[in-house]
Amino acid sequence: MVQLREGASATEDELIEHCRGEIGGFQLPKTVDFIDTLPRNASGKVLKRELREPYWEGQARRVAGS
Repeated sequence: MVQLREGASATEDELIEHCRGEIGGFQLPKTVDFIDTLPRNASGKVLKRELREPYWEGQARRVAGS
C-alpha cells in the first residue's frame, strides 16, 4: 500500500518501474494499492494488521507477521 504525499502524483506503473532500479526483479511488487491515509496508533506507528486485514478476509488460515 502506498500513501502519496500531499500534492504528489504517481501511477502504479511508475512506482513499479522506480522499484525496478532499486531492488531485484523477484522482489518487485506485482500490484500497488493506493490509500488516502495509513492507519497509525497513538505513537505514530503504522498498524500493519489493519493493512493486512482486507487481504485475509474469508481465509481460514493467516500468516502471522510483525
